[in-house]
Amino acid sequence: MTRTSSIDTACVHAGEQHGDSRFGLNTPIVTSTAFDYRQEGVRYPRYVNALNHEVAAGKIAALEGAEAARVTASGMGAISAVFLSLIQPGDHAVILDGLYGGTTDLIEGLLEPMGMRFTTWNGEPDALAGLFEEHTRLLMVESPTNPLLSIVDLAWTASIARERGVVSFIDNTFATPILQRPIEHGFDLVMHSATKYLGGHSDLLCGALAGSCELIDRIHPNIVRLGATLNGQDLAVLERSIKTLAVRVERASENAAELAGRLDRDSRIKEVRYPGLAGHPGHEVAARQMSRFGGMLSFSLDDSIDPDGFLDRLELIRPAVSLGGVESTVSQPSKTSHAKLTAEKREALGIDDRLMRLSVGIEGVDDLWADLDRALRH
Repeated sequence: MTRTSSIDTACVHAGEQHGDSRFGLNTPIVTSTAFDYRQEGVRYPRYVNALNHEVAAGKIAALEGAEAARVTASGMGAISAVFLSLIQPGDHAVILDGLYGGTTDLIEGLLEPMGMRFTTWNGEPDALAGLFEEHTRLLMVESPTNPLLSIVDLAWTASIARERGVVSFIDNTFATPILQRPIEHGFDLVMHSATKYLGGHSDLLCGALAGSCELIDRIHPNIVRLGATLNGQDLAVLERSIKTLAVRVERASENAAELAGRLDRDSRIKEVRYPGLAGHPGHEVAARQMSRFGGMLSFSLDDSIDPDGFLDRLELIRPAVSLGGVESTVSQPSKTSHAKLTAEKREALGIDDRLMRLSVGIEGVDDLWADLDRALRH
């Protein structure tokens, strides 16, 4: 693959390794866990260096415009490896307020008891620089955030970290490299819960990291130590899924933009959070750094609508954890992704039982609207 190829082409062809013609066009699925150690170094699936690892990682690196990438067993496996590799007990990191609840649980449940220190950034640009300390090693953000769809100015944020010699790290799961490429805006590391859009069919658990060779080499040993690696069959499913990533994300984004507009005009909805809406506080920034606004949105039900009744009346859109599949799903972050946060923390973030996170799929948009409209009747 040349770097001038379109991202649509990269989804299909990047990372390919053409070999014996008897295997056809698809990458062979290597199921072996035993390799001859005398040839080409020691290969072993837990070392993240088998054929299917290399092909999937090469595709993700190309999509993100990164020098290197690694595929992990989950998004949390990727995040854990980054934190354990780049900060030590006594070191300090700055994290964006309202990160995915699993990330917060990792910090509070494991990393802080180990002696690592964290400061939360409220997202206000003027507040960031003052949060860095002598031993700050890492800055982590999401954009758009889960589940409130807040937007971070990537270029500005990355520049603040770079001036202080701090590694900038972003969870790019919601946007995907189809809509946003943070490395082009100055970020050092990008991660994905590849379970979501990269997998895209609600049948695969995996994560991914992309960045410079130097950073990926620093993180790689802890991926191995944590055992956060995939087998050849799952990697082959991931590679196949990424081939359709662009068309899936573009269709989901079109549907989400239409539904967000209709919900925003509906009196049964208190508030819609979607960066594609002109009234969204991060709209102008999102328009600069994203090619579209994504397939995720959240909305708050009017007080007159019972949340459980709304969910019960849905027929096409299924209440479910996770996101990014070809089918549309809805969830209450208060009971799923952010359930491990304290009630006080959820209240401070504005996450209550009336907040619904909608992962818009690739179905017909009028069918999706008819389902929402029916469920909103009371």
